[in-house]
Amino acid sequence: MVRTHAGAVRGRREDGLVVFRGIPFAEPPVGDARFAAPRPVTAWDGTRDAFAFGPPPPQESGFQGRTGVIDAPMGDDWLTVNVWTPDPDPAARRPVMVWIYGGAYKLGHSGSPGYDARRIARDGDLVVVTLNYRLGVEGFARIDGAPANRGLLDQVAALEWVRENITAFGGDPGRVTVFGESAGAGSVASLLAMPSAAGLFGRAIAQSVPGPFFSDDLARDIAAAIAAEAGLRPTAADLSSVDPRRLTAVGEALGPKMREFEDRWGMVAHTLTAFSPVVDGEVLPAAPWQALAAGSARDVELIVGHTRNEYRLFAALGGQRGTITDEQATAALRIFGPGPGPGPGLEMGLGPGSGSGADGERAYRAAFPDASPEELYEWVHSDAVFRMPSLRLAEAQIAGGGRAHVYELAWSAPAYGGALGACHGLDIPLLFGTFAADLGLMLFAGVGSSPEAEAVSSRFRTAWTAFATTGDPGWPAYDTERRPTQVFDTESVVTAYPHETSRRLWEHHDFGALPLMG
Repeated sequence: MVRTHAGAVRGRREDGLVVFRGIPFAEPPVGDARFAAPRPVTAWDGTRDAFAFGPPPPQESGFQGRTGVIDAPMGDDWLTVNVWTPDPDPAARRPVMVWIYGGAYKLGHSGSPGYDARRIARDGDLVVVTLNYRLGVEGFARIDGAPANRGLLDQVAALEWVRENITAFGGDPGRVTVFGESAGAGSVASLLAMPSAAGLFGRAIAQSVPGPFFSDDLARDIAAAIAAEAGLRPTAADLSSVDPRRLTAVGEALGPKMREFEDRWGMVAHTLTAFSPVVDGEVLPAAPWQALAAGSARDVELIVGHTRNEYRLFAALGGQRGTITDEQATAALRIFGPGPGPGPGLEMGLGPGSGSGADGERAYRAAFPDASPEELYEWVHSDAVFRMPSLRLAEAQIAGGGRAHVYELAWSAPAYGGALGACHGLDIPLLFGTFAADLGLMLFAGVGSSPEAEAVSSRFRTAWTAFATTGDPGWPAYDTERRPTQVFDTESVVTAYPHETSRRLWEHHDFGALPLMG
């Protein structure tokens, strides 16, 4: 039994740890609290059993290997945390790692089996916290009468809960590391730029940072299109008339129609999600690349990196492997390729897909003259959406006076004869050691764990926990001359950043808030 500020909770001993699940860190965001910033949780009397994960936030159906069916109770208490601790002794003061899940800002649940944190907590002898946050329309749609980035505000509230309560679970609130993958990494990047998150963590790990961040105008235009699917205005009052679990279908209905908005949304119309952090000027004052370069997180130690074949997962899920024509490659290069270099467009924050056109295509074809259409298609998607945004975040941190360590995961997923390569999301089962859950079921299908997989998993996990404990993951900090990068593979090495050609293609491109076009 542990006493939090709101009341006592009872956990269970499991595999040498004590685990607490489903502890509320804020009031359920329903009723008059819907579309509002998270509100402090009401205290309770007695002792609350913390044996089961809290309900998942309302979300769209399956994506990235998930089925959309989550083994968790239903209810409105979405905003909960879970804690894995070796010993809930207030005197222990162990390092704390706080996990933020990904899922395109529209999917995810901290209770997913793939996020079982027992191996991280046990192997690293530290405390791990996982959290839920609002998704999709509830968490990220830019609507009138509601603060922007409510999902990010939920994350800040969870981190405040950690600051106020984690000592009772054996953790040190002065040694907190946030870590996340994909949309979770985009969330970590956002937290580094948010004034309300300052001081809540001292270290951060961002795994595969997604590039698209929305300007306020673009986000409002997207929200208007979402609301129109239900015949509503993009206001908190109108959208509150729809049950949260039914409102997810409204956002989902827009998906197949997004390309109709290419003239206004640019690259976003060709992605898999209509949701992203919004640079609203208040909750998120600037995009992470600009904020870090200005020194917003110079006191936070950072790891940032990506997988080698980021886009291959999405190509496989979309049935595109082996089907890409030269015409499709040309279109992708023109939509996602970098612009011609510094100039008025880039100074305005124009991102990929907002005018690179033939310049982007020519640049890639000249840089990779022997690449097949499929290779070009995969490479430009991987670079634009994940690899270059991740690398440039490290460079921004250095420019702002901070320190960053860069990595690449190059080890190939074993399923399907290794055809998926080191694809997006492979780092999750490797980090958590959950080879037979969620995405691990797909990436290790028919193969499962192996001594080689366990060895890569252990090296990956050890680097993360060592960083959380000491600030040193085991390889040198990045600099813009030598560019040392940890490459995780069967034989892991530290080398110069391995994608120098792509780096040079993108070195003058400004990642920032994507504008509303036209």
